[in-house]
Amino acid sequence: MALLTLAESAKYYQNPLQRGIVETFARSSGVLQYLPFMSISGNAYKYNVEETLPGVGFRSINEEYTADIGIINPVTESLFIAGGEIKIDNALIRQQGEGSDVLAEQISMKTKALALAIENCFFHGDTVADAEKFDGLGVRVTGDQLQKAGTVAGGATLTLPMLDELIDRCDLPPTVLMMNKTMRRKVNALMRAAGQATETVTGVFGQQIPAYAGIPIVVIGKNNAGTEILAFDEEDGQTTPASSTCTSIYAVSFGGEGITGIQSGPMDVDDQGKRSTFRHIIVEWDMGLMVRHPRSVARLKAIKNA
Repeated sequence: MALLTLAESAKYYQNPLQRGIVETFARSSGVLQYLPFMSISGNAYKYNVEETLPGVGFRSINEEYTADIGIINPVTESLFIAGGEIKIDNALIRQQGEGSDVLAEQISMKTKALALAIENCFFHGDTVADAEKFDGLGVRVTGDQLQKAGTVAGGATLTLPMLDELIDRCDLPPTVLMMNKTMRRKVNALMRAAGQATETVTGVFGQQIPAYAGIPIVVIGKNNAGTEILAFDEEDGQTTPASSTCTSIYAVSFGGEGITGIQSGPMDVDDQGKRSTFRHIIVEWDMGLMVRHPRSVARLKAIKNA
């Protein structure tokens, strides 16, 4: 099945309104710029994840091998409905014209809000706490893929060796490193202090963005409610009661065997026209997330702001 990011898929939309929404959608979120999507049939997708390889070895003459099999875990990922309704007074459109700024601005704002809500869910979604949202990386990344910055109460200060270890925890080369603005500045400062030149690479839309070890650094900002997504509000995992003053950095491999989005099809943009005194446009997207390889993502947690 073909995998396309939103930026790539927008090229194939014939409806100008739909194409404009998808382009704005991709530009509004660092996650959605890189996350490719696969269209599926039905409301869920089943796939297998390798857990343990079968045993092999050497033998002597007249001896036999010990027979066994590899362990494969079946996984099912469901689709979730994300969207919103744009409702604009017809009088505003009449006064400013059909192609008016008020219509474009409201569509753009709704699109950005939805993109940021999905980006927030990408990290913090938890179906146990909210069954309407997909599980994000915060609950998916466990075991060896979860790295603690240290065992110090209140968290530990970021170092470049920590970042190197985070990258090495991924069997698939990370596509991006995701962090907040403060951590991005910290990485640049650590590189300069170590005598390394700061790096930049070309982003999805041709812009220059910072990088570390050749891996783009994607800054994760605020969600649709104006709250920092990767804020310094995570528990340090040491103190009792827990000190919620830490943040995380994620190394993520997108596409292929890595992290992939699933969808029932392209985003649906339904311009319902004038109803009563308002113009109604509904944007909906049946989508979800799957982690095809368990070591396609790693998280460095308990980093303090120092």
